[in-house]
This record gives sequence, C-alpha cells and structure tokens, in this order.
Amino acid sequence: MTHPDSNNPLLRGEGIPPFDVIRPEHVEPALRQLLEEGGDLLVRLTRPETPATWEDFAAPLADGLERISWAWGIVGHLHAVNDIPPWRDAYNAMLPEISRFYSALGQNQALFEKYKALRASREFESLNAARQRVVENEIRDFRLSGAELPEAQKPRFLEIQEHLARLAARFSENLLDATNAYSEIVTREEQLAGIPEDVRAAARASAEAAGIEGWKFTLHVPSFLPVLQYADDRDLRARMYRAYGTRASEFLDCGGKPEWDNTALMREMLVLRQEEARLLGYGNYAEVSLTPKMAESPARVLEFLRDLAAKAKPFAQRDVAELRDFARQELGLAELMPWDVAYVSEKLRQARYAFSEQEVKQYFTEPKVIAGLFHVIERLFGARIRPDFAPSWHADTRFFRIETEEGALIGQFYMDLHAREVKRGGAWMDSAVSRRRNGCGIQTPVAYLNCNFAAPVNGKPAMLTHDEVMTLFHEAGHGFHHLLTRIEEPGVSGISGVEWDAVELPSQFMENFCWTWEVIREMTAHAETGEPLPHPLFARMLAAKNFQSGMMTVRQIEFALFDMLLHSAFDPEHDDILSLLNNVRAEVAVLFPPEWQRFPNSFSHIFGGGYAAGYYSYKWAEVLSADAYAAFEEAGNPLDPATGRRFLREILAVGGERPALESFRAFRGRDPEPDALLRQSGMITGCLSQGVAR
Repeated sequence: MTHPDSNNPLLRGEGIPPFDVIRPEHVEPALRQLLEEGGDLLVRLTRPETPATWEDFAAPLADGLERISWAWGIVGHLHAVNDIPPWRDAYNAMLPEISRFYSALGQNQALFEKYKALRASREFESLNAARQRVVENEIRDFRLSGAELPEAQKPRFLEIQEHLARLAARFSENLLDATNAYSEIVTREEQLAGIPEDVRAAARASAEAAGIEGWKFTLHVPSFLPVLQYADDRDLRARMYRAYGTRASEFLDCGGKPEWDNTALMREMLVLRQEEARLLGYGNYAEVSLTPKMAESPARVLEFLRDLAAKAKPFAQRDVAELRDFARQELGLAELMPWDVAYVSEKLRQARYAFSEQEVKQYFTEPKVIAGLFHVIERLFGARIRPDFAPSWHADTRFFRIETEEGALIGQFYMDLHAREVKRGGAWMDSAVSRRRNGCGIQTPVAYLNCNFAAPVNGKPAMLTHDEVMTLFHEAGHGFHHLLTRIEEPGVSGISGVEWDAVELPSQFMENFCWTWEVIREMTAHAETGEPLPHPLFARMLAAKNFQSGMMTVRQIEFALFDMLLHSAFDPEHDDILSLLNNVRAEVAVLFPPEWQRFPNSFSHIFGGGYAAGYYSYKWAEVLSADAYAAFEEAGNPLDPATGRRFLREILAVGGERPALESFRAFRGRDPEPDALLRQSGMITGCLSQGVAR
C-alpha cells in the first residue's frame, strides 16, 4: 500500500472540504492512494470468508468508497467553478483512473455475487427500507455496469466508460473555451442604446479589467442575454447571436479554434453509447438510461412529449403570430430574425403589461432575495438558516447552516452565485457531503448551490431578473432536497437514489413561490429607494406569467424530443445529427434558427452532463411539481405549515428510500394529474393523456 500522506487534505475523507489548503498538486497522489486503498478493500470484502451481510460487507464497502467520492467530488467541483489550467490538468490527469476504477467496480463479479447473496439471505427481510433499497439499487446498477457480461466483453465495456468520461469533459471544456474566446468590444456609446445601465457598468468594468477602452460584452449569459433583449443596435444583436449559436463548432469566424469543434465528439459519444447499450442487451441507449427512471420506455416518453406538444403548439403558433405582427406594426421589422426574438418579445411584454424586466429587476436585490428564499424554507419546513463559516474557493462564496427550531444542526451549504470566466456556465446543485450515520453519530449533509448571475458593480448590491430569482429558488429546491433528508444511508440519502425524472420535483416546486405575493412582498426592496415591489406591478407580472408559454413549452419539447430520438431512433454512424434536429423542429417548433446555427455543439446537458436520454425529465417533473403545489393552493395558503411539513415528510425527507411515485402518492393521496400544469401554463384546452408517471 502507498505510504499515507497525512499532510494531503484530500485524504481527510469526510466533512467540510478544506478549500483553503487544497492545491492541484494534491490531486494525483491523494487519488492514487485512495484508489489503491479502495482496491485493497475490494479484495478483502470479496473473499469467500467475508460474510455477505450488511455489517460485514455492505457497510464497510460504502464507507471505503465514500472516501474516494468525497475527494473526487471536491476535484470535480473545483474543475467546474475554478477551471484554471492547473485544476483542469489535475482533473484530466486522474479522470481516466477514476473512470477505470468505477467501471471496474461496476463489473466486479464477486461484489455482484455478494449483493445477490445479501438480497437472497434471511437478513435482507430484517433490514430497514433504506438499506433494502440500497441493495436492490446496487444489483440493478451492477447489471447496468456490465457485471453480467461475458469476461471477454468486460474490458471493452470498461474502455467505453473511460472514453465517454474523457469525451464529456472535453465537450464541456471546448464549450467553455469557445465561450470565453469571444468578446464584443463597443467603443461608441450610441451603440449601447437600450442596454440597461447595470449591464453597461458591468461591461465597462470588464473592459477596464482587460485594459481595453469602451465596453466589453461576452457570451456569458449575464452579459449576452441583456444584449439580445435590450440592445437597439440590430447588428450588435446579430453578431452576438451568431457567436453564441456557433460556439464549439466548425465555424471559426467568431474566435473559435478547430480543436474546440464538438462535432466529432458528439458522434463518437453516440457511437459509444450505442455500443454500450448493445453490450448490455438493450436495443438503444435510451432504454439503458430509462431503466432507473420513472418512465418505463422511450415510446412512453415520446408519447408524453408529443401529446404535450399537440396541446402547446396552437398556443405557440399564436405567440409567434403576435410577435411578428408587433415587430412589423410597432417596430418596423418586416422580417422577424432569430436575433430579434428576445428583443421584440421584451418590447411586446412592456407594451402589453406596462413593465419591463429591467424595471422589475430593480426590486430584486440579491441580499433581499436570499433572505426571502430563506424565509420560505423556514416557514414551510420549520427550519432556521444562519450564516456560518467554512473555507471556500472564491471570495464571493458564502456559507450557511440550517438548524432545527431547537438549534440542532441539520446541514450546511455554500452559495456561489456570480459568473466568472473560469466557472462553468448555467446553474446547478451538487453534493459535498451526504447525510449518514458513522462511528461518531450523524454526519450532516453539505451542498453546493451554484449560479451565474452578474456580480455587484460599483459597490451596489447585485440585482437579479425575475428569471434569475426562479433559477435560485430552483437550485435551492435541489439543495434542500439534499439537506433536509432524514435517511442515513448515503446511497438513498437526499437526492441519491431518486429517479432522475423525479429529482426535478422539489426544484420546480420551489419556483412557484416566486409568483406568490406573500413571498414577493417580503423579498423585494428597490435598489435605490428600498421600497418593496408595488402590488400593481406584481399584478402585471402575474398577468404576464404565461406570456409566450406556448413558445417556451414547444422549445423545451424540441430539446427533449431531439435528445430522446437521438438516443433511441438514430444511427450515429450513418445518420446526420442536424438532419434529425431539423426533422424534430419541423414536427414541433414554431421558430426556426439559421442554417448555420449549431445548437447540438453546446447541448451540454446531454453531451457534457448526465441528461442523455433524460432531458424530458424537466417536463415530466413539471407535471409532478405543479400538482404538488396545487396542494398548497387547496389549503388556501401558499406557505401553509401543515402542508409544508407533509411535503417535507413524504417527499424531501425520504430521499430515494422508496420509489418517487410512492412518495408522491403519500403526499397527494393519488397519482399525479397533469391538469395543474396546464392550468399554471394557461393552456387548459383538455387533459393530457393519463398515467404520466405510472
């Protein structure tokens, strides 16, 4: 065994990560030592003389593997939030080793036999529900990891897993590099007409930091999106739209490089996923992906999506017709171009509802929004949130603790809310520490909440758009799903073990409170006057809630159909990815991008994340979340403590201990019904097909 290095912080194996002392040079020696120790543990636990019991086998295996996942989780997190060359190199240096270890683990026949023996033993019936679920999930996952493959095929399966992990990392890195490579430098102030003042200030600060005169706009969403929404300069919008739409593609006119082109990576990943599925005995990768999910088949998902599309498309067509009419009659735009859509939509929203996103944004100062979020959590779930301290990776990051009403620690979490060039785009929650029982008692969970909002400028608090407020509430829903669990087995604690297409239920559920006056009233304060959002303005926002909901729905369905068909009815060696996307658009879309747009090259959910054949889960979970929130509406109080405690008890607290459908039934007393989603979206013209989550 490698000699232990007691000075390497990644060998601590548990607790809050010591970010103040972790360095890239710690990664390789720590992970190599942990992998060696893990290998030794596997040898010991798979010996014939080791009893196939929970205490002798399953518990020590979980303990040993958690040390590895704790260390690698820190490395992966830093790769996402601080993607500087030393951390990228450290991550990529060990990624093949980690992938190889976990792939081999999933194919370890001796481990598989131990779990099957435990499942068949008398002891199994005496295990609590969480431990039984862990054992059953492990057996399922061993089968999905190739444990039942003939020995001659296992090396190839292992090779596929390692290669897919490397390709996913490269896809994300290429996208980040391509995003960072482009900037639009504006030197004449008249070109800034329409762009909000805080966005201009951020662009000025960005230019100054780069030693450039003028204003620097980038493809990061806090900079890019306001230009598309507000800039009167149509050419500026068009240039930035093209740069954004051709990232990581073969088009190099916007600062790209050939080595950042994700086209070949996508095809290679699809070929490998198809090979993996066939090795496992499935017809396609979508069948593999759906095995641990609620939806029973690709055909069921396609039916769900197409049924929803049929109901949404008439509303989407109406939305587009209104947009084109307004562009022509009010703005003099004879033809609505793709780079006009966000701009014209914002103008139409202002004209119809007499408010702009920029006006609303003035009331959502970041500190007030965070306080409002915490108030919702405290009211619903009977918890208290307090500032706390822990080492971090960036000065902007904050740390909090969540306690019972009596002051006992429940969990802790980081908030990293601001965009940076070295930070992955988007918003996400991740687990740092899972709740579990160990020799010292209960290990409380720790979560990361990550967003990409604009940072404060000129000493003023950051301001969030209402969409960004919903993003924060969404990620907090994931975070508190992880933090408020009462399950003590990491494999089914928090979000672990929850079916992928149900894991969005708590996050989308939380978005509803961003439309609740009782919440809005308490979490808004104008950046200049400190006054709360006026109720008449909120009423106009509420009236506009479903503005272009048809367009937005079919756009999400477009992505989900493309993803599902790509992984279920597509020959990656002969078919064309863009042709498939165009066929999907012909079926469900109402707006069509230019021929040169390369959306798939930046579709990181399915090529750089975990949503391959799973993007549909956003809409699937919307059905669950809308129906869950309807319980509060029925109670007559959106912050009803009794309903909130029941949601905590039956949904959040149980984690993956039982199937998500059982948890939903325990909360609602019945199966999910889609009417609430249609009503929330303003699209009640009939019911969706029943059995959405049967």
